[in-house]
Amino acid sequence: MFSGRCQCGAIHYEAQGEPAYSALCHCSDCRKSAGAPMVGWALFPEEQVTVTGRPVAYRSSDNVTREFCGTCGTGLFYRNAAVFPGMIDIQTGTLDDQSNLPPAIHVQFAEAAPWMEGAHQLPKFQRYPEA
Repeated sequence: MFSGRCQCGAIHYEAQGEPAYSALCHCSDCRKSAGAPMVGWALFPEEQVTVTGRPVAYRSSDNVTREFCGTCGTGLFYRNAAVFPGMIDIQTGTLDDQSNLPPAIHVQFAEAAPWMEGAHQLPKFQRYPEA
């Protein structure tokens, strides 16, 4: 079982079984909705996901509904009945244990930020570097 929540804790979820995938999405819609260069997703059948609390729904395009916490704004779920009928994508950044569903693939990489290809070669600091 996988569990997670929004930042303020108003919405919790549990997902049973294994996801169809765990991916990093680079599409412009995900980037804009999250304000981030990519978003991690894990796709589950809707009947295997239990949500406690009431997420707010936003229809971001013709077949897409994104759900988020109306209190803290944390993005949580993605539904697209045309592409993934009966399924729900969970933002993996909201998992209680980040080691549970590591991404296995990048998707929509054709829309990735132009600098993403070299992002892993950037210097790495365990915390903010000294000023």
